[in-house]
Amino acid sequence: MGIDFISNELKALQDSALLRDLKTIESAQDSCVQINGKSYLSFCSNNYLGLANHPKIKQSAIEAIHQYGWGTGASRLISGNMLLHQALEKKIAEFKGTEAAILFPTGYMANLGALCSLVSKGDIVIGDKLNHASIIDGCRLSGATFRIYPHKDVRQLESLLQRSSAWRRKLVITDSVFSMDGDIAPLMEIADIAKKYDAMLMVDDAHATGVFGKQGKGLIEHCGLEGKIDIVMGSLSKAVGSIGGFIAGSKPLISFLKNKSRSFIYTTALPPAACAASLAGLTLIQEDTSLIDRLWKNIYFAKSQLSKFVNTIPVESPIIPFIIGSTEGAVNLSIKLFENGILIPPIRPPTVPPGTSRLRISLMATHSEDDIKRLTDVLPRTWL
Repeated sequence: MGIDFISNELKALQDSALLRDLKTIESAQDSCVQINGKSYLSFCSNNYLGLANHPKIKQSAIEAIHQYGWGTGASRLISGNMLLHQALEKKIAEFKGTEAAILFPTGYMANLGALCSLVSKGDIVIGDKLNHASIIDGCRLSGATFRIYPHKDVRQLESLLQRSSAWRRKLVITDSVFSMDGDIAPLMEIADIAKKYDAMLMVDDAHATGVFGKQGKGLIEHCGLEGKIDIVMGSLSKAVGSIGGFIAGSKPLISFLKNKSRSFIYTTALPPAACAASLAGLTLIQEDTSLIDRLWKNIYFAKSQLSKFVNTIPVESPIIPFIIGSTEGAVNLSIKLFENGILIPPIRPPTVPPGTSRLRISLMATHSEDDIKRLTDVLPRTWL
């Protein structure tokens, strides 16, 4: 049989309108991108503040290459620990209001590394149904018992915790901003419940960092919960405009992860240029809050424009789910928008539940009102 099954699997995906392909971006990541020599408005990037192509970030990375070279050559625990890693971890801890922080090559690896270190067989993890795939995978790989509560249902969360006294360790985990729906978690209620039942609380603040809170510190700060979340996960690849993930928390937590996390111990360290870019991105977010102001201005403007033809779209963040339902419908609408110069790939199962295929509109601070008007003009003409 060998690998003959692959052809059958690919055909099944194609027949179900679930076969994915790649579009190649030929320009910098910005609100307008080049594909096959043509310009397209991009409403699908996580580059919320437009920093991925910011001159200061690019210059910081260039200077770091000149000083430190490109690669790190080893894991952090061998010889790959460089000055910029430590500077960035210090900056992240200050930014997030924690004692310390630890870097990972990606946000995905940060979630896996933390979860597989903190819980194992004999423990229980309780998470939101719509948590990111990296959280789901980390929970499964950890070996701990894994329970899911309905989306944002704090009553069911408490019910599960009430029945969890027999477990050695208890961990509650949630996204702060949910990546496919753009809605926000009831963090204050979740924090109160976790504390009541003596459970650790881990919050994935990836899509809120640089978007919510004073100086873009995230939803945790926005909710007044700084210092009250045991494990804070974040990403440097979204609003910060760089690459990498991190865990922030107490000094003992970070020391524990440095010694226990396999996705930290057994991987080559981030290039110093990436660390320099992240440092520049965090500094820009702190020093220029007009970037965040422009993003939220665009969010409110898009909401007002979309409400002219759709009344049921929730808008709580830069992520706006335009739910179609069928996979074929989402694919066809994406194709029509692309033909009109707008890039929004379809989001289909297994990324979202069956029957909820959608276009996920992602807004950026660098979108103009004319860009948004163009989207909201073309969208109803191609959809209705």
